Amino acid sequence: MARASMSLDELVRQLQQVHGDALRAVVLYGSAASGEQVVGHSDFNVLVIVSSIELAQTRQLGQTMRAWQEAGNPPVLVLTEPEWLRSADIFPMEYADILERHRVLHGTLSLTDLVVALHDLRWQTEQEAMGKLLRLRRGVMVAGTDTARQTDLLRSSYSALLVIFRAVLRLHGVTPARDATRVIQDVAARCGFDAAPFMAVSALVRGTALAPGATESVLAGYLSGMDTLVTYLDQFTPPPAAPAVISPVQS
Repeated sequence: MARASMSLDELVRQLQQVHGDALRAVVLYGSAASGEQVVGHSDFNVLVIVSSIELAQTRQLGQTMRAWQEAGNPPVLVLTEPEWLRSADIFPMEYADILERHRVLHGTLSLTDLVVALHDLRWQTEQEAMGKLLRLRRGVMVAGTDTARQTDLLRSSYSALLVIFRAVLRLHGVTPARDATRVIQDVAARCGFDAAPFMAVSALVRGTALAPGATESVLAGYLSGMDTLVTYLDQFTPPPAAPAVISPVQS
């Protein structure tokens, strides 16, 4: 039975029960895979590889997936083996994160001949950054002058923002630091925006409240920085030293 506080182990068990021998791999990727997550605020990003999937199996997992998302996690990414091996051009940001840092929870993850092309990553990064900016603007309109809602908007946006920031560094041929604050500072320096509002949100996620009366200014700086980032990416040309592809990190 699924529960709202579902653990990774329980998720794997329920996937095994439903998919049986068709379950090829369950993989944790992103910050949680390398121990960088902030307890209570970081997502558990999970990739599931199966040999095949039927509608009946998808339905069986409904309660499990609802419980997983109710626990604050993003939807599980489920791919068949052929889809996994041919979709790096469709999900380059996600694949770059997986290739760089992942932990296999069950089965075996095939990385043979898998690469992320820089030009694919460049287009998705710009698209995701623009989408994030538009969602932030909508969130600001909904929050209005409600400080609590503004703070929740900043806090809830942080994890997805770091995914974009890491992709920006990879576009420059740079492997992102494990420390999120270093990632923020590096991206801000390269793209020409003020890191301070993003650093304040990073501290907020880690339990340090914003200074009294500072929420409006942090939010304004946050939006301004994202606007600058989108403009930067629209005009971006990879540096000569940047590789054409991103390959799996060898352990």
